Amino acid sequence: MATYCLAVARVRVALGTGARRFHVSAAFSAKAKVAMSRFEPGSSVNYEKMHENINIVRKRLNRPLTLSEKIVYGHLDNPAGQEIERGRTYLRLRPDRVAMQDATAQMAMLQFISSGLPKVAVPSTIHCDHLIEAQIGAAQDLQRAKDVNQEVYNFLATAAAKYGVGFWKPGSGIIHQIILENYAYPGVMLIGTDSHTPNGGGLGSISIGVGGADAVDVMAGIPWELKCPKVIGVRLTGTLSGWTSPKDVILKVAGILTVKGGTGAIVEYHGPGVDSVSCTGMATICNMGAEIGATTSLFPYNHRMKTYMEKTGRGEIAALADQFKDDLVPDKGCEYDQLIEINLSELKPHINGPFTPDLAHPVSDIGAIAKKSGWPLEVKVGLIGSCTNSSYEDMGRAASLAKQALDKGLKCKAQFTVTPGSEQIRATIERDGYTKILSDVGGVVLANACGPCIGQWDRKDVKKGEKNTIVTSYNRNFTARNDANPATHAFVTSPEIVTALALAGTLNFNPETDYLTAPNGEKFKLEPPTGDELPSRDFDPGQDTYQHPPTDSSSVKVNVNPSSNRLQLLEPFDKWHGKDLEDLRVLIKVKGKCTTDHISAAGPWLKFRGHLDNISNNLLIGAINIENDAVNKVKNQLTGEYGGVPDVARHYKANGVNWLVVGDENYGEGSSREHAALEPRHLGGRAIIVKSFARIHETNLKKQGLLPLTFADPNDYDKIHPDDKISITGLKSLSPGKPLTAVIKHSDGSQDRISLNHTFNETQIEWFQAGSALNRMKELQ
Repeated sequence: MATYCLAVARVRVALGTGARRFHVSAAFSAKAKVAMSRFEPGSSVNYEKMHENINIVRKRLNRPLTLSEKIVYGHLDNPAGQEIERGRTYLRLRPDRVAMQDATAQMAMLQFISSGLPKVAVPSTIHCDHLIEAQIGAAQDLQRAKDVNQEVYNFLATAAAKYGVGFWKPGSGIIHQIILENYAYPGVMLIGTDSHTPNGGGLGSISIGVGGADAVDVMAGIPWELKCPKVIGVRLTGTLSGWTSPKDVILKVAGILTVKGGTGAIVEYHGPGVDSVSCTGMATICNMGAEIGATTSLFPYNHRMKTYMEKTGRGEIAALADQFKDDLVPDKGCEYDQLIEINLSELKPHINGPFTPDLAHPVSDIGAIAKKSGWPLEVKVGLIGSCTNSSYEDMGRAASLAKQALDKGLKCKAQFTVTPGSEQIRATIERDGYTKILSDVGGVVLANACGPCIGQWDRKDVKKGEKNTIVTSYNRNFTARNDANPATHAFVTSPEIVTALALAGTLNFNPETDYLTAPNGEKFKLEPPTGDELPSRDFDPGQDTYQHPPTDSSSVKVNVNPSSNRLQLLEPFDKWHGKDLEDLRVLIKVKGKCTTDHISAAGPWLKFRGHLDNISNNLLIGAINIENDAVNKVKNQLTGEYGGVPDVARHYKANGVNWLVVGDENYGEGSSREHAALEPRHLGGRAIIVKSFARIHETNLKKQGLLPLTFADPNDYDKIHPDDKISITGLKSLSPGKPLTAVIKHSDGSQDRISLNHTFNETQIEWFQAGSALNRMKELQ
């Protein structure tokens, strides 16, 4: 892909142990290219090209544009000819850059290697944050991760160097915090192989979570396809104050829209209340927008973003953004597909859960609700940090509460953990005293990594199956997600509320009205939290953990040991045979919620993310079988015996029997992990038939040559029995908008015929016919 560069002003950053130093060679003009800190070759800020595209589209549509539309349409491959209709047409886009976390980067880079291309076509980075397990504390856990994952880290580092990708080493921090500190800026379009990539919307960017195959397309210079998003507007009025935090905005929105209410839409925050939210607070809100199924979320450019960019060494970009500000805010009179209004002055602190992030409760009510529902009141562990809430402001506000408790001689009643979002945050909060306060109150500082948020937690205080409560400042709280214990009741809330509840040791505590008891018996109430939005001094960058790709990588070797149990080179999937799919077995009919955690669990399975055959041993082991309400127990229709889901799938494959999965609503919600699509394809799956899909998972299935299909009549879900054989007909004439037919053959000899919908466009049909998107890419080379 051509990289648009208009070289008048260049900014080069000298990296050292101290603060970033800028060397400016010319004054800025409208035609400015800015080469940024830790940016790879070809990186540029090009508002002029986006401005041209926006004007072309505005004239065609002849109406005011939302901010989402400006940035998305500003990145169209063909703005003059692209058909544009929200919620219907597929857009061909040119994202500016790609970011990958280490768990998904393994498969993404393996696929890129399979493409045969010599270098990535757009600036790309790999971030080592997922493979560090929380056990003891930051230093010990990081060293153990480096030892245990040496083979994977070496593969990622050498593959990055070979193919022109920047590499952030273990300990550098969580991908989304690194992006916010270095790569996001107003108007950029960035895709990342993690569902919480929308965190970048806090800096006015369109940052979208995708599967690895999508990332490969962009890295290969191929236009990236996205169904034209609808736009949900959230108008903010009033002002945040007291115990209410930015996190409460998205907790409230999640309660309104539910886990599927944002599917196919971008959530665009606007209104006078925006200016009372810090830049990192906006990022928090956008980050957790993944939990409502939104394509992404974003805020309009304002002084908060400008200040944040200046503080993180990107003042020159802020100066350019000022020149193009009209393109970085919504047009007056633009229309939203749905509008939600929230008065921040009236918003109360919230806590959501358990088991789903859209079950919203005011903190003032949670004690009574927990008692009525039979949820454990005792808070066993409070956990702050994660990509959602680990900013300097977050840590400062939590520390302000901890300081009040320490002044009264009180420490946390619950266990308490602290996860800095990046090496820069870790170094700065340590310098400014926050770390000592949080440690003194009972906190254990964990590595700069995802840790317990994604199940990387070697938890010892409760046994598996023991009912207990934890509260976190994370974004996701699906069953067993944090600690692999399905009996853990996990609640998500702000770092401030987590800290207060950890001090109290119970859910039945409202810090706005209730009192704590000091060791001397004195009753005291916590004052509302306070904290600086940004450090008064510059950020301390800490250790330099970035590896820039070499100019000449011809001597770099990327080795994958054929006997490795961590890494495995990919073999192409088989092409479609040109016929209807006959007599597919039902591997499992899933009952209820089925997230990507249910389909391809994380936690201890993360170590196999680079080895497709090994990680396929976790296929759907967390899904509930409607036949027996059991997990990982399905009937093998060839033997009549029950076995684990992956075991039965392997038996079917070995015997030449293709199969499908039947699911419920919002199938595949949650993580962007494409392993949830690769695994069923690898083990012989051909189709997934459900009531509805989550966006990323549906696309991932298409990319791997599977058929993601939905019931035209959701009640037809009830017509399928676990022992049925199903034929999918009409594939020879598969075309956009044309339903397929399923012939359900019951064991008693009777049959049902039902209609199945799909969302394939012409390009995606070619993926199916070729066996995968990667196969099709090779055909076109």
